[in-house]
Amino acid sequence: MNHDSYDDSYIRGILNTVKTIAMVGASEKENRPSYFAFKYLLERGYKMIPVNPGHAGEDMLGQRIYARLADIPEPVDMIDIFRGPQYALAIVQEALALKTRPSVIWMQLGVRNDEAAALAEANGMKVVMNRCPKIEYGRLSSEIAWMGVNTRTLSSKKATIGGIQRMTLNRASAQGGATAAADCAQRKEDGR
Repeated sequence: MNHDSYDDSYIRGILNTVKTIAMVGASEKENRPSYFAFKYLLERGYKMIPVNPGHAGEDMLGQRIYARLADIPEPVDMIDIFRGPQYALAIVQEALALKTRPSVIWMQLGVRNDEAAALAEANGMKVVMNRCPKIEYGRLSSEIAWMGVNTRTLSSKKATIGGIQRMTLNRASAQGGATAAADCAQRKEDGR
């Protein structure tokens, strides 16, 4: 497969069929891109499983963090690799050793490893490289367009309420995981 570009139907097909995503390299730090992507996908109804050996046993947005893929007690549909390209091959090898193999290997923005991709594809997995599922979901669902992005029209005017859904960090996640931003917003509302 040519991994320089992907048809929208290929990406949409993946995002419409996977239900459980293990994010390798997930960070519980609220300013990290993996945190934003994890939270966004969790709020869109995906079952998100964080994998980070440095925080195994802790929780991230109400989800248990595992040290490695083999520790996850249930099958996953997709592995989202949020680590450098040099780690991708080992992660794919770990995924191949699972009792139930995932159907998709997704490498985040800036992560491209053709050897890892070839191994995954040789074992029947779909592969996406150098893309973010959060961005692709937003683009394909037209959420990005709500605020003027991707419409060729940018505006500094605040959006009107009519029909526009505004996503913000200043609230609890759909799964009930509160954030420091949500706590701060609540204190401001309470006048503290």
